[in-house]
Amino acid sequence: MSDHAVLHVKGRVLVGPEDVRDELWVVDGRVSYDRPAGVRDVRTVVGWALPGLVDAHCHVGLDRHGAVPRDVAEKQALTDRDAGTLLIRDAGSPSDTRWVDDREDLPKIIRAGRHIARTRRYIRNYAWEIEPEDLVAYVAQEARRGDGWVKLVGDWIDRDLGDLSACWPRGAVEAAIAEAHRLGARVTAHCFSEDSLQDLVEAGIDCIEHATGLTEDLIPLFAERGVAIVPTLVNIATFPRLAEGGEARFPRWSAHMRRLHERRYDTVRNAYDAGIPVFVGTDAGGGLAHGLAAAEVAELVTAGIPPVEALAAGTWTARTWLGRPGLEEGAPADLLVYDEDPRADVRVLGAPRRVVLNGRVVG
Repeated sequence: MSDHAVLHVKGRVLVGPEDVRDELWVVDGRVSYDRPAGVRDVRTVVGWALPGLVDAHCHVGLDRHGAVPRDVAEKQALTDRDAGTLLIRDAGSPSDTRWVDDREDLPKIIRAGRHIARTRRYIRNYAWEIEPEDLVAYVAQEARRGDGWVKLVGDWIDRDLGDLSACWPRGAVEAAIAEAHRLGARVTAHCFSEDSLQDLVEAGIDCIEHATGLTEDLIPLFAERGVAIVPTLVNIATFPRLAEGGEARFPRWSAHMRRLHERRYDTVRNAYDAGIPVFVGTDAGGGLAHGLAAAEVAELVTAGIPPVEALAAGTWTARTWLGRPGLEEGAPADLLVYDEDPRADVRVLGAPRRVVLNGRVVG
């Protein structure tokens, strides 16, 4: 498309799960539902259109060893884009990826700053590793650096205990979350196990990542407080392999990880049934490949979430939760076009026929 071309998307435009329109126009990179007058250079795309996918737990600029060079981060972002992910919540990274904001051809990123972890209680080279007395100061620092989010590591293996355990005392997280909220940032936390959750939720946390430790007795608390979860089921699938690798040294931890894996689908379905907000996230960028948002939507369906609701968790409702537009009038034209209705079969999500970012066809 030339700089002056208008894109005409016709067929079925899924503005929302029930709000379906016949066509939209992309003018100057933005969505319009009014046919522009006097335009000669028009490109037409036909199919089922919906907002670009959202990966609400992704790490651009990170691999299993820590920060990566810019060219590697660029490839990660392009992989996500080409698979249909056009909005990312980067849930913790040691890399400075602000340069992405200047690239019209790369997904939009909402950053949570760098992970904040307890000393020697997380993956090496990923996080600020601190003690509880410094938690408020580091949360304030990352709240100012991020885009409205801060990421804590709520639990990790305690090598002396030989199992997962909470990283922070209750008073420390209460003060830290209060400080983040004072600065206008929401707080999320990595949590695999059960024992970190109640303190974090009662302290006012906004979201829990993974949430494999969410038990029936904790579900009403999450629902009452409106705390969202991002289950990252495509990542939880790696638990058996992790458990096998650590069994000789940490048999208690390995058994715990296997239990969390075995009940993962029940955990997610029970959370959904109770009204807990559930969103799509993959945990790409650590040991996991990028471009898996569509696979995560399918995993939510496997867990028992209705297909349209699983689709919404990675599109319409996820964008609302993150404060970003979908296909409203005047919104940036970030959209995907498919040959089939993704509401009928979410498996089509992984192969968009066209990817449109900032009004340009990029894939």
